[in-house]
Amino acid sequence: MESKPNALRILDIVTAVLIVAATAVVFFYAPMEAIMGNVQRVFYFHVANAWVGMLGFTAAGVMGILYLRTGNPKWDVIEVAAVEISLVFFFTAIVTGSIWARPIWNTWWTWDPRLTTAAILELVYAAYLMLRSGIDSPERRARFGAVYVILGFLSVPLTFLTIRLLRTIHPVVVGSGAADAQGGFSMSPKMLQTFLFSLLAFSVFFVDVLWHRVRLGQLEQKVEQLRLKLAR
Repeated sequence: MESKPNALRILDIVTAVLIVAATAVVFFYAPMEAIMGNVQRVFYFHVANAWVGMLGFTAAGVMGILYLRTGNPKWDVIEVAAVEISLVFFFTAIVTGSIWARPIWNTWWTWDPRLTTAAILELVYAAYLMLRSGIDSPERRARFGAVYVILGFLSVPLTFLTIRLLRTIHPVVVGSGAADAQGGFSMSPKMLQTFLFSLLAFSVFFVDVLWHRVRLGQLEQKVEQLRLKLAR
């Protein structure tokens, strides 16, 4: 495997600094919300993880289209990496959302439209990995995976728009949502600054981890090609 590029080394450092800074800003700069108290601080991590998860699923869909158009396996490598990483980030969003919901909704989970579509989204992409694991041929695996990830992307805008189109208790912080949403709040300037900085930090974190996972995927691809040659 090639040595780590200098640009990636720099990105590692920048990512670490941004994540530490974002954590500090959340706990020491952002003011405490008047009604929810300190549990509201989970919001910054919850939304940032959900944002990165959906960003990665979207990127995977784009990679699927590029693979079907070109047949270049590098797009398949990036596609898989984006899905794997996004599954972790989106699962973290679900967990942090449950941590917030317990004191606010008095329950860890409720089958609200947003929570339901989020769970379905997570399962859709988990099934993508199961599909790939059951196909031995690299070409067929990549082709089937690309088609699946493109169709699976439909669950991303559905999840995003749920709280804006359906009756739900999940709050919409940016924009307008359902009138009966529980736990909504208006962001002060410091809250908004913290929110945007958290999105930036986690976005850079995603790019950094994705780069590492793509490099690992390229190595896996070379090992599989060697294995197939020896098997002939």
